[in-house]
Parts: sequence; structure tokens; C-alpha cells
Amino acid sequence: MIRYDDKGLVPVVVQDAETGQVLMMAYANAQAVEKTRDTGWAHFWSRSRQALWKKGETSGNALKVLAVLGDCDEDALLYQVRPQGPTCHTGNNSCFHHPQWEDETTCVTYDVVHQLGEVIAQRRIERPEGSYVASLFAQGEDAVLKKVGEEAVEVVLAAKARDRTALAYEGADLLFHTLLALEYAGVSWSDILDELAARRR
Repeated sequence: MIRYDDKGLVPVVVQDAETGQVLMMAYANAQAVEKTRDTGWAHFWSRSRQALWKKGETSGNALKVLAVLGDCDEDALLYQVRPQGPTCHTGNNSCFHHPQWEDETTCVTYDVVHQLGEVIAQRRIERPEGSYVASLFAQGEDAVLKKVGEEAVEVVLAAKARDRTALAYEGADLLFHTLLALEYAGVSWSDILDELAARRR
């Protein structure tokens, strides 16, 4: 049972289901929540316009809702979504992009793999001069897959040697070249996450 405030609203935090990144925060009334459930697309209540609105109605950057979770007090909601474009009206993926404070030694960018995948896809299309990714794609499938095999061997050797620094380095190389192979084969990072989610269920 959702507990709405005295104005009939509940705060909604929107999170990218694939990367975990918080995208925006808005409010919803019972009508917006019902519309979200019935259509599968995020709807909210605009406090300034006093009207129901679907995210992306004019921009096209809608939010496909995969799950709706309530907090322990049932007075706040979490929409886990698959965004159809930048969430923020500024063109940023997230509305939360004005740093106020962070511990630079421990701050983690949760969507770094997703962003890396996007860069690799862009390099494959644009083929900029001097790009390692573009040059590897130009060499063809065998070259791309050979690098995955080489990096996998390096990971095994580092693990056998109990070399934590080398293992982290080689693990990053393996992930990077695996993303290259996925892009070459037309498989996205979201496809991998969907498969992992299915196995978890």
C-alpha cells in the first residue's frame, strides 16, 4: 500500500536498471502510478503545471519501467527503468550532474562499463584515425577474437601468480576486449545484463 502525502503525492526516484545510475527524482499521484503500471512507461505528476505527464512526451526520451519498488515505509517509490535517451533536459544521462562533494579516493562511476560500450560502438561507426578500437575492427573478426584469447590467458597467469595488481590490470584488458568482441558480433552490454538477471531469477 503506497502512502501518499497530504497533497496526494509520493516521491519517485528513477534508476537505470542496467547501470544502477540514479537518473532523476519526481513526484507521482495515484493516477500517475496507475498509468505507469498500465502502460509500462514512467508517468509523473507535475506540481508546477498541476497535470499528469509522461516522461519523454515531447522529447521522445521516455523511460520504460521494468520494476516499481516501494521503500520500507511505503512512502517513496523507486522506478527501475530502461531509458530511451538522455533523461535530463540538458542532454545529460542523469539530472544529477552538479557535483557538490565527493571523496575522490572512493567515488565509483557505476555506469563506466555502459559508457565504455557506447564509446566502442561510436568508434566502430566513425573509425577515427589513430583509434586503437577502429584499427582492431578494421583488421576483422580474427584479430578481435585473438585479443580476447590473449587477454584471457594473461588473466589466468596473473591469477595463478596471486598478483593482485596484475590481475586487476589484465582483468580490465579482458573486459575491454570482450566488449569489443560483443560489439563486433552485435551483442550489447544490456543483452549480457539481461542474461545475468534471468539467471538470478
